[in-house]
Amino acid sequence: MHPTLNTIDIVVSDLQASIAFYARLGLEFKIDEHSPEHGGCDLPGGLHVMLDTENFRTPLLPGWTRPTGGPRTLLCFEFEAPARVDSAYAGLVAAGYKGLAEPFDAFWGMRYATVADPDGNGVDLYAALPVG
Repeated sequence: MHPTLNTIDIVVSDLQASIAFYARLGLEFKIDEHSPEHGGCDLPGGLHVMLDTENFRTPLLPGWTRPTGGPRTLLCFEFEAPARVDSAYAGLVAAGYKGLAEPFDAFWGMRYATVADPDGNGVDLYAALPVG
C-alpha cells in the first residue's frame, strides 16, 4: 500500500495574517473550535491545508526552529488563464506581500509568478499559455 498525501500543514507566525493572505487566493480557513492556533481548509480533490502557529506546533516538534533563507517548498496554485496570474500577482503585491518572481512566460509553456506568504513561504501562481 502507498501512503496518500492528503494534508499539507504550514507553520505560521501569525494565523490571522496567513488566513488573510490565502483568502486572497480563494482559500477559506476555519479556526478549529478546540484550538485558536489551528485552522483548516478543504480543497477540491480532497486536499486539506492546515495552518498552525509556531506556538501550537513547537511542542510537537522538539528542537524545531524557524527556517531561514529562501523557501524550500512552494505551494503552487493553477489559474484558468495567464491574465489571472498577472492580476493575482499584482493584487498580492499591491496588498503589501513580497513578490519573489514577477509574472513571466516560462519555457515549459506556462505563465508563472511567485510571491511570499507572510512567513516567507513561496507561493507559485501559474496558468497554461495558449498553444499555437
